[in-house]
Amino acid sequence: MPTPCTQESIYNLLPRREQRPVEPPRYISTFRPSVKREAQENKAQCKTMGPAKVAVPSPKNFLQKHSKEPKLPARQKEQDKKLPALSVPRRTERPVMGIQSKKNFINTNAVAAITRLPKKPQPVYVDRRQGDKYLLETSGLVPKYINKKDFGRTPKYVTKRNEEERRAREEYEASILETLKKRAMKRLSDEERTSLLQGLRKNWKEVYHEFQRLPVQIDTIPKKLNKEKLETQMKQLEHDIEVIEKHKVIYIADE
Repeated sequence: MPTPCTQESIYNLLPRREQRPVEPPRYISTFRPSVKREAQENKAQCKTMGPAKVAVPSPKNFLQKHSKEPKLPARQKEQDKKLPALSVPRRTERPVMGIQSKKNFINTNAVAAITRLPKKPQPVYVDRRQGDKYLLETSGLVPKYINKKDFGRTPKYVTKRNEEERRAREEYEASILETLKKRAMKRLSDEERTSLLQGLRKNWKEVYHEFQRLPVQIDTIPKKLNKEKLETQMKQLEHDIEVIEKHKVIYIADE
């Protein structure tokens, strides 16, 4: 099929009117009137440009010279100042003579000086031949502490501390007892402890008696093993006896 080609025509020579595409109408929100109304209602008057009308200052209230400088209070007149009422003696007046006090200070001071006890010298000590003197009270040579009423008594703070330690020890022992009770541990009584010690000592004597019965010459392996076994048993028994004698309170766990 042959390709179509534009044929020359007289109608193509005439100018054609340009056809513009039809644009769709612009979108307008349905809430536009309500938004405009709310913005008009909530608009602050004179928010950025200042007040619409400002009171114009009067030309009579202009800034005068030295009006902002601090001012001193008004000076009082000399007539306003009132001096205290003092009776100043005249030049021709003379003081009254011959007036004496009831107390004779001269005689009083003399009697007091005569009857006063002599001042005791301050106790000092000399430690060098050049005569250097030091106070005896601060030297530690004066037995002033043994003359106190509470000398030799236990101080209160020591008694208080001992009481606190005893209370803390009792609380600790009580907590241990409570813990041991929870763990179901049995405390060994004194009779059981004594019988246990006697039994251990009896066993040690038996093992020691058997150890003494060993031959002097140990030349075989069974004899050496027997000797080592007896020595181990004796050491273990001695250790157990020492532990039980050292601790008076012994607890046994129920297994």
